[in-house]
Amino acid sequence: MEYLAGIHSPEDLKKLKVEQLPLLCQEIRGFLIDRVSQTGGHLSSNLGTVELTVALHRVFHSPQDVFIFDVGHQSYTHKLLTGRMQNFERLRQQGGLSGFPSPAESEHDPFYEGHGNVALSQAIGIARAKKLRGEPGKVIAIVGDGSFTGGMVYEGMNNVIGLDNLILILNDNKMSISKNVGSISRYFTYLRTAKGYNLLKDRVQASLKEIPVIGTPIASVIVTGKGLLRRWIYRSTVFEKFGFVYHGPLDGHDIEEMCRAFSNVTTTDKPLFYHVVTVKGKGFAPAEDNPGAFHGVPSFDVSDTDCLNPDISPSDSLSDAFGRCLCQLATQDKRICGITAAMKYGTCLHYLRKAAPERAFDVGMAEQHAVTFAAGLAKGGLRPVVALYSTFLQRAYDQVFHDVVLNRADVLFAIDRAGLVPGDGATHQGLYDVAMLSQYDGFTLVNPCNDAEMTYWLTRLLTKESGPRAIRYSKGKPSPALQALGCTQKPFDVYQSGSARYAIVCYGGLSEECLTARELLDNRIDLIKLTVLHPFAAELTDILCGYDGILIAEEAVRVGSIGEQLLSMLQQKGYHGKTVHLYAGNVQDHASVKQLRSQQGLDADSIRNKCRELMS
Repeated sequence: MEYLAGIHSPEDLKKLKVEQLPLLCQEIRGFLIDRVSQTGGHLSSNLGTVELTVALHRVFHSPQDVFIFDVGHQSYTHKLLTGRMQNFERLRQQGGLSGFPSPAESEHDPFYEGHGNVALSQAIGIARAKKLRGEPGKVIAIVGDGSFTGGMVYEGMNNVIGLDNLILILNDNKMSISKNVGSISRYFTYLRTAKGYNLLKDRVQASLKEIPVIGTPIASVIVTGKGLLRRWIYRSTVFEKFGFVYHGPLDGHDIEEMCRAFSNVTTTDKPLFYHVVTVKGKGFAPAEDNPGAFHGVPSFDVSDTDCLNPDISPSDSLSDAFGRCLCQLATQDKRICGITAAMKYGTCLHYLRKAAPERAFDVGMAEQHAVTFAAGLAKGGLRPVVALYSTFLQRAYDQVFHDVVLNRADVLFAIDRAGLVPGDGATHQGLYDVAMLSQYDGFTLVNPCNDAEMTYWLTRLLTKESGPRAIRYSKGKPSPALQALGCTQKPFDVYQSGSARYAIVCYGGLSEECLTARELLDNRIDLIKLTVLHPFAAELTDILCGYDGILIAEEAVRVGSIGEQLLSMLQQKGYHGKTVHLYAGNVQDHASVKQLRSQQGLDADSIRNKCRELMS
């Protein structure tokens, strides 16, 4: 830690000699491996961008020069160089450092980040504002090649004319979370591996260096003209067609080369595009060999990393139960196919990918396309299942309505990470899908809470139901109490306590807390657990009208929630009993689910106390 310990701001970095920078990078990698192995977090993406981030802070002057990291999970080195090293002890934990850029942490983070292919549009906005206000400074968007599979990057590139203060850096590591797919990935491979350019470059440099005395200096001068040679062989790049000045490919682990390239930003009146080739997981052999496994990791033993494998999903998670059941159903019905957006391991679509690769589609980081593509498949006679995280479904809200709901397309949405989600913070919470999808007439929304319910309802939705519909479920392993409930195959279940005059209404993973609260009340209150959230079963409101008081608890925002809709229907029926509605706010913290529930008043003790007030 000879060099890293002395860096408290980007200005400290500039005091180091160029030859000291590789040693600094070595220290940063050691620090990241040590801390992330203890706290969990995004590892391979950060190991791959160490030199790139050091070079950027070496040349530019944050925060006057603005850095925007697309997705943001590769910003750990940026955080180290901007004075946040001490906070890494509690990375992604309550009260600690966010795993993504956060304006609440530092002036060096302009946006909360967490979703893909948004950085360029953000950068264009800031760059245009700087031009209009006459403010100095460059705006640098660092975008991974995985994000180039999403359309928003190209929408942004179509709007860069006149922005000579804009720099777009393509961090090309051949990976996103799952392996990159499609034509864009193949184009980057072509740029990296064009034999004509690399062969000619190597021959020219080798021949010049054989000339005594003057050969090496001439070779160094020619390096500055490599762009001409590159453009002659490549003819042009798509990025130049959009108006960028293209530089690259650059070695993303050669600090001197990158510093030299970044220092030439004042030589053009156009926006610049730097194509930087990096190795995801660089410097940590297990991560280099299997970067997908080390993309996002829990705490782990550095000496024993065999357990980290993206092909082995947690066998006790609802995601795994979904993936296995879908695969089994797809072998029985050749119309069933699966679609995901760069998340085949997270959504467990890899089971179908192995069994029937021709019917498992990873469209890249393009949720809007995924939904409309599914509508097209449905119109073509197939039965598509779109598997997305709840937080990423938000990105395709218009497509859900316009292309699926309005057209009554036979599409099933599998919504993973529904409800409160640990670690990743505000950008990844699954609190909005209930309000989004329950607005549509004729849209069936189901929320199983255990493996048995998952298997039954997924099978039913794919064999007996049709039209727009969704199944949503929590991240991780259902509790033993939820698993013990089994599956009654009913839209809701009533757990009665003799002649109780009050009831708790709940659904999904939060049912665990409500069951515990009921036990704390000596089972003197009934519990109604919903499985079908929309539309409500006809008899549900009639049953609820028989209680003197009702408490509704859910991991969702209030407006448009199940609780709000249910209370509205009860009011229309003339219900005059007491009601309490517990819900989640727009969560801005990163913590465990248990801690988040406690913060939001959704833990068992809080629910028990609210029930006591209701019953008093």
